[in-house]
Amino acid sequence: MKNISLNIDGKNIKTVERKTVLNVARENGIYIPTLCYHPRTKQAGKCRICVVEVKGLPGLRVSCSLEAKDGMEVLTNTGRIIETRKMIVELYLSSGRHNCISCEGSGTCELQDAAYHLGIEKSSFPNMTKDIPIDTSSPMIIRDMNKCIQCYRCIAGCNDIAVNEVLDMGFRSSRMTVVCDTNKPMGKSSCVICGECVQLCPTGALTERKSATKGRDWETGKIKTTCPYCGVGCQMYLHVRDNEIIKVTGAEDTAPNYGSLCIKGRFGYDFVHSHERLRSPLLRKNGEFAEVSWEDALDFTAKKLLEIKKNHGPESIVGIGCARTTNENNYVMMKFMRAVIGTNNVDHCART
Repeated sequence: MKNISLNIDGKNIKTVERKTVLNVARENGIYIPTLCYHPRTKQAGKCRICVVEVKGLPGLRVSCSLEAKDGMEVLTNTGRIIETRKMIVELYLSSGRHNCISCEGSGTCELQDAAYHLGIEKSSFPNMTKDIPIDTSSPMIIRDMNKCIQCYRCIAGCNDIAVNEVLDMGFRSSRMTVVCDTNKPMGKSSCVICGECVQLCPTGALTERKSATKGRDWETGKIKTTCPYCGVGCQMYLHVRDNEIIKVTGAEDTAPNYGSLCIKGRFGYDFVHSHERLRSPLLRKNGEFAEVSWEDALDFTAKKLLEIKKNHGPESIVGIGCARTTNENNYVMMKFMRAVIGTNNVDHCART
């Protein structure tokens, strides 16, 4: 792609063509608030708070869909821009129940961030809050449409990324809201509970049931790790408080998943803290399982395999690989079966 140069707030920036002004600004540490845009969804241009001024062009321009051009001069922080953004954010605040004190989204809410940077403590517009019943029908997701700002990010995530096509915008005018299927409760819809919509939601309209009241975002530490459930290798963050995992989110900057997770990867972390987890090898003694050391367990297993091979031949032994381990571990298991045991009886639990 062709190299270009543009000026943003007096700063000369070199980049490449086909990038938006918003992306160029973010890459260079220039803050432009936005609510509807997300790097993993298509260009939106709905919330209008990412407006900028461009020399030679009339009016304000939406930076999330404005392509950066060579020689362009952009302003992101003029009085006109600030007043426009304040008015839009205040309208959002007045049209919903954005009670930050008790909201689970506090600390990660992009509407809250925009209000903070603009110095807004309360909306100057009359409150137009609707009293929409909170949908708690899903076992993993809580939907509070009183906090929805209709940014369409959850819809884009469900339809274009996860391709489940459960969410869409329903009704008209002031009754317009995000619906599941034909306006069914989420727990009774065709939702597969992947949580893509929760991760993309910029406010507290979509939150996780399991992590509710367990800690604010700033009270947790984040540990990057690999999902243990299959061989894809999805990257994710464990949100840990007091040595307990309270939430899991996908790592949006890393392959292969770029933030997406399945229901098991996002919500199936309870086993980590289960009291039923095995903490040492077990061998059956006198009809009962007893804890033994790893050395004793490996010695016993090796002797049994050699005994079976001697009495019944190597073809009487089969090795089963695991989808939850690494490719390297499965390779070692395969080499062990073929080179040490002497059989090609190797299978994998994911094959069926």
